[in-house]
Amino acid sequence: MSHTFYMPSINVMDKHALVDAGEMIKGYGFKKALIVTDKVLDDIGIVKKLTDVLDTNHVPYAIFNETKPNPTVTNVHDGVDLLKAENCDFVISFGGGSPHDCAKGIALVAANGGNIKDYEGMHKSKKPQIPLIAVNTTAGTASEMTIFCIITDEERHVKMAIVDKHVTPLLAVNDPALMMDMPKSLTAATGMDALTHAVEAYVSTAATPITDACALKAITLIANNLKKAVADGHHEEARTNMAYAEFLAGMAFNNASLGYVHAMAHQLGGFYDLPHGVCNAILLPHVQRYNAQVVPERLRDVAEAMGVKIEGLSPEEGANKALEAIETLSKAINIPSGLRELGAKEEDLPTLTMNALKDACGLTNPKQATHEDIMEIFRKAL
Repeated sequence: MSHTFYMPSINVMDKHALVDAGEMIKGYGFKKALIVTDKVLDDIGIVKKLTDVLDTNHVPYAIFNETKPNPTVTNVHDGVDLLKAENCDFVISFGGGSPHDCAKGIALVAANGGNIKDYEGMHKSKKPQIPLIAVNTTAGTASEMTIFCIITDEERHVKMAIVDKHVTPLLAVNDPALMMDMPKSLTAATGMDALTHAVEAYVSTAATPITDACALKAITLIANNLKKAVADGHHEEARTNMAYAEFLAGMAFNNASLGYVHAMAHQLGGFYDLPHGVCNAILLPHVQRYNAQVVPERLRDVAEAMGVKIEGLSPEEGANKALEAIETLSKAINIPSGLRELGAKEEDLPTLTMNALKDACGLTNPKQATHEDIMEIFRKAL
């Protein structure tokens, strides 16, 4: 079986990336941008860093700042309406995973028509989205460079996983200077999201030598830099390394896919409107304890990548060390210890489980689960 590797055509990274990207955006010759962001970034003035660059390069724009933390079907279609009203011919997403996902939805529907719900699942669209440039301000989701788009269906209280090669951005921008002012809690949550991407990609049934290399390097960078970035948001080296880590993790899962951590976390986010990265962080050791039944040697590699000495340990012992290292890191950066702290309820587990088993992310988990298996993982994570 052949493998396909997806990522944006151009990726601008490290210091001054935003300024350099401004010249590239001008060079594309588009007429007008729809900037997709959220009110918080707009209100605190971070979006102005983007608009200043666009103004310098004489690129017109309109701003859609209604994106919710878990972007919704309504967000997408309101954005499409504004795009049409303002005669925009391309989209710039500015922020973390939420604006990127919302922008992908807008760009996809603008090109293909219909409702964003029509594209739930794998590669449902027929035409590429209108051009999308993704400017990242967090080190976690990697949505700025992936074929994944997660949109909440408010009617069903479900996060839809749209996996489509046509939502890959044209240009991805990762400038650590835009990440310096992230709050500690957001830095922690997005960092654990990136770790989850890397670990799930490494144990995925679709992993390849290329995705393995990306995943392991990402895990090492996160283990060595996340605590520093949380403790001091202006630690330039830690912020830069986390930017590279989340991108490498994105390269890994964008092509090897994910597993039950994400399949389950999507349901928690859709049902309770919870922060995605925190849900991933809580679920990660519990799902990997389940996976250790079939891929202990892979999890032993994870332990080694996190700096744990594994010489002389069996695969099973090494896997346990990986779980301990993940839990230790979560605790050190003040991730909640269980889902109950976030408001999850045991009586909701049957519904959450049923929906998790429908999520496309679970297809590449190394051990396929029954309904009761997922229920039990949820219970242990409570």
